[in-house]
Amino acid sequence: MNFKITNNKFKIVLSVGDESGIGPEIILKALCSNELPRNIEFILVGSKINLQNTYMHLRSLGLENLANPNSLEIHDIEICSSDNQSQASYGNSSFYYLTKAIEIVKQLPMSALVTGPICKKSWSLAGHYFSGQTEVLAKSCGVKNVGMLFTAKSPFTGWRFNTLLATTHIALSEVPKSLNTRLIHSKLDLFKNFCNTYSENPILKVAGLNPHAGEEGILGNEERDWLNDSLITWNKKNKDIKLLGPLSPDSCWNSSAKAWTHKNTDKHDGILAMYHDQGLIPMKVIAHNYSVNTTIGLPFIRTSPDHGTGFDIAGKGIAQSQSMIEAIKTAIDMTKNSNLLNTH
Repeated sequence: MNFKITNNKFKIVLSVGDESGIGPEIILKALCSNELPRNIEFILVGSKINLQNTYMHLRSLGLENLANPNSLEIHDIEICSSDNQSQASYGNSSFYYLTKAIEIVKQLPMSALVTGPICKKSWSLAGHYFSGQTEVLAKSCGVKNVGMLFTAKSPFTGWRFNTLLATTHIALSEVPKSLNTRLIHSKLDLFKNFCNTYSENPILKVAGLNPHAGEEGILGNEERDWLNDSLITWNKKNKDIKLLGPLSPDSCWNSSAKAWTHKNTDKHDGILAMYHDQGLIPMKVIAHNYSVNTTIGLPFIRTSPDHGTGFDIAGKGIAQSQSMIEAIKTAIDMTKNSNLLNTH
């Protein structure tokens, strides 16, 4: 199926994700939100039957504020049959929803990709050995230097809170082995490009790897042996950036918490975290449901809710849709500035 531009409306291509989770529910809730602009077209990639069944089930629970799948443009893909609803089958479906959504976005210059949550274990059971959607996006686009950035716009102050991860979906024991000067420089380059769209002279912070940023080698050697020098070297080449760090991780995000709720306080443009949970824990605690996962460095904008599949609450009608709403709003906001794009 080839998509041709028939008007000048901006389009959001939305992959449903794992249909045994809360993805279909939060999508149907989000698409009827009055927080979204009306001049946006949506193309959903997933099973139309599943979306219809989800709609009818949620209506039977008494939910009314839902988008009706019959009024949505859906690129219908039926992979997970009614007699084969295993975890692997759902994983296989969600993988192909993503790859098809990527293909569609590539054909539509005025578009962005929003992805529903997937289960990495289900992908593995289906024979798709990727550690996450970010890695599939990078491979599909032939891009080596991508960044997993979590961003949130404060509803209290309008301040944009950004945390970039130096390493992503790897075991904690692998983090020190994966970090090096080249990696830090590449992530800071991406971060600078992103933050320059919001600020001419961004202030960036870098969290240390070890407690108290190593305490001069007492609690770890990475900061003393190479991280300090790598930040100095990068900053010399990027003098328009105020770079702070490596900072003690336990206090690095304190100013973020203040800036989230108070207008008259010192603000920064972003923090580079060394590993997944170091950055995600303060991000989710501070921003709550407003946090959005986005992949920077791609030829198009991609965002996603910052939570998982929510298997434990799937089908109960209680899943919150705010992060999906924010993912859509962020995709629109980011696409307004072409500096965030490479070639799309």
